[in-house]
Amino acid sequence: MAGIRCLDSRHGNNYSIYHGDCVEVLAQWPSNSIGFSVYSPPFSGLYIYSESERDMGNNANDEDFYENYKHFCRELYRVMAPGRLVAVHCKELVYYRTQRKTAGLRDLPGELIRCHIEAGFDFHSRVTIWRCPVMEMTKTKAHGLLYKQLRADSSFSRVGLPEYFCVFRKWEKEGDEHEEVMHTTDDFPLSQWQEWASPVWMNTRVTDTLNAKLSKGTKDERHICPLALDLIERAIVLWSNPADVVLSPFMGIGSEGVVAAKLGRKFVGIELKDSYFKESFENLDAQDRQASLLAAAE
Repeated sequence: MAGIRCLDSRHGNNYSIYHGDCVEVLAQWPSNSIGFSVYSPPFSGLYIYSESERDMGNNANDEDFYENYKHFCRELYRVMAPGRLVAVHCKELVYYRTQRKTAGLRDLPGELIRCHIEAGFDFHSRVTIWRCPVMEMTKTKAHGLLYKQLRADSSFSRVGLPEYFCVFRKWEKEGDEHEEVMHTTDDFPLSQWQEWASPVWMNTRVTDTLNAKLSKGTKDERHICPLALDLIERAIVLWSNPADVVLSPFMGIGSEGVVAAKLGRKFVGIELKDSYFKESFENLDAQDRQASLLAAAE
């Protein structure tokens, strides 16, 4: 959309992306205009993406993060079309004895649910996304997952951490128009629905992500945490129509946009970090050019 005040913007056949703060950009966006939103928000202070004071990942504590996230949720609620859904990718966060003198889990999904409900959404559904505990143990060396800890004192042992899609609905009010999301037996067979209707999605691939080869700046304190492409595809197919506008307010390197374009949707993305914004443009432009070549060959 023209006229959005931001640091930079890029536009293609199937996308518009904005370099700036998501709250400030969304505040300029038309109400009731987004068909579906899917994204992975900053996980409070787990990943530090930039030095900007506007970066929602830069907070003194969890309380500050949730207060900032509430401002975002109110704008998100306003721009979502009546009767449509938001899918938020999240997981519990670990805190360690070196941080709080005890160890345990921070309930990020629960806090995000409270933020969205306070903004006006209804909590619609939660999908548990299975992740391999052996891979988690290998990556994090978490004591609670070590076999030697189980043998030494299993009171410290815990199960692996799944991921989630927490899904929220903006219910239509009296007088609102609601465009249904429709499927047929041809594009969405019963067998597929029986699998996707499960509260636990088992066969998704954590490594199915865009390559962030250019996005690691010298000041990055944590690696980027991209949302898996097959999860994005499931969410967009299940909860949006072709030609819908799909929003990612924390765009990163453009994963949601690439999948949305492949599936015939329009994409709007917002990203504050300069290097991620530039790489998202490269990824989305490449997808746009590929789609144009395929269309010309038909």
